[in-house]
Amino acid sequence: MSDDPETLIWTPEAQAKLRNIPYFVRSQARQRIEELTYASDSNIVTAEIVEQARIEFGQ
Repeated sequence: MSDDPETLIWTPEAQAKLRNIPYFVRSQARQRIEELTYASDSNIVTAEIVEQARIEFGQ
C-alpha cells in the first residue's frame, strides 16, 4: 500500500468529523488520521479512525 494521500478515500462521515476539528490543529490531526489509516492497512478513512485520533489528542 502506498503512503500517497491521493490514494486515501474519506467517507462522508469522516470528512464531517474532520471539519469539526478546530482549524488551527486540523492539519496535524489530518496527518495523524492518515497515519492511523495506513497503520490499519486500509486506504479508507472512517469516522472511527477520526474518533480514535480525537481521543489521542485528548479532545
